[in-house]
Amino acid sequence: MREVVLEAVFGEDKEKAREEIKKTARQKGIFLSSTQKLYEKMVGGDCGGFTVPAFNIRALTFDVSRALFRAVKKEKVGAFIVELANSEMAYTDQSPEEYVSCLLGAALKEEFKGPLFIQGDHFKPNSGDLEDLIRKSIKAGFYNIDIDCSALPMKDNFTQTAYFTNFIRQIEPKDLIISVGGEIGEIGSENTTLEELEDFIAGYKKELSRYGNIKEIIKVAIQTGTSHGKGGETDFELLFSLSEKTKEYGLAGVVQHGASTLSEDQFKKFPGAGAVEIHLATEFQNIIFDSDYLSQELKEKVTKKTLGNFKKEIWNIPQKNIDKICQELEEKFVFFFRALNVSGTSDLIKEIY
Repeated sequence: MREVVLEAVFGEDKEKAREEIKKTARQKGIFLSSTQKLYEKMVGGDCGGFTVPAFNIRALTFDVSRALFRAVKKEKVGAFIVELANSEMAYTDQSPEEYVSCLLGAALKEEFKGPLFIQGDHFKPNSGDLEDLIRKSIKAGFYNIDIDCSALPMKDNFTQTAYFTNFIRQIEPKDLIISVGGEIGEIGSENTTLEELEDFIAGYKKELSRYGNIKEIIKVAIQTGTSHGKGGETDFELLFSLSEKTKEYGLAGVVQHGASTLSEDQFKKFPGAGAVEIHLATEFQNIIFDSDYLSQELKEKVTKKTLGNFKKEIWNIPQKNIDKICQELEEKFVFFFRALNVSGTSDLIKEIY
């Protein structure tokens, strides 16, 4: 399978290889889906008590995803997301189509079955043609999209979020509702207040109503004290209050960003604080690039923002070294599954999907 995935990433006939992977995945019982049904069950109180982890995989995507699926099977997990931000697509040189091929290839290799939730993270309107990115991502199989207008003034934020929600609804597959999220409180900035959350949701609902009877966002990302790549201290009382407020408006809850580098003891608190989803990225990148199994030469010349320039070299790390790195990553995935209480959710996902 690695050879087919390599063809899908680096080969001359990428499209043929990608279609072969997708076709085989469907035949083997792997299908791309949306968390919408799961989150609607949470809104209705039919399930809960866990926080869904969303993993950003920036390097060695096929092999790291294999480690993820091994952990998934070991812990019988169904509620998990794999995602990539549009900024990450650029500096890691991973298109939506390539990313999906790597994930499906890894799922096939590890004999995973069931729904796979792939998400567009931090889709921002100020970073190029967002409509084009959304089209390409949905076509590839990204059936979960987080619209991030948090850097804009509040009115522009909820107006743009409503616009792109409607845009997604117009082009989503006929038999599927894409899970859409909004965001307030730019990560690394001041903490979100209850008043800001209420202003955002009320303004968003009013703007969205201008487009007709359109399915709304299901979650909102907020700021509670963390920062991307730096961790911080989460205000769990604030997180709980914000999550409870979103539920009053019919949403599943709030999303926590910037959590990868938090201390391990904090992760067990997120389910009880009402976080519906948590995004994790930096920790996995650090494990790869701090590893003794990565050559000193690569460590010296590769930076976060130049990952894409050295993608082929990273893929060509000796397999025995990759396996050692991924063994540590697998253990980390298991930790997050247990801490966030999603171990054992495979049966729940089978019931819903």
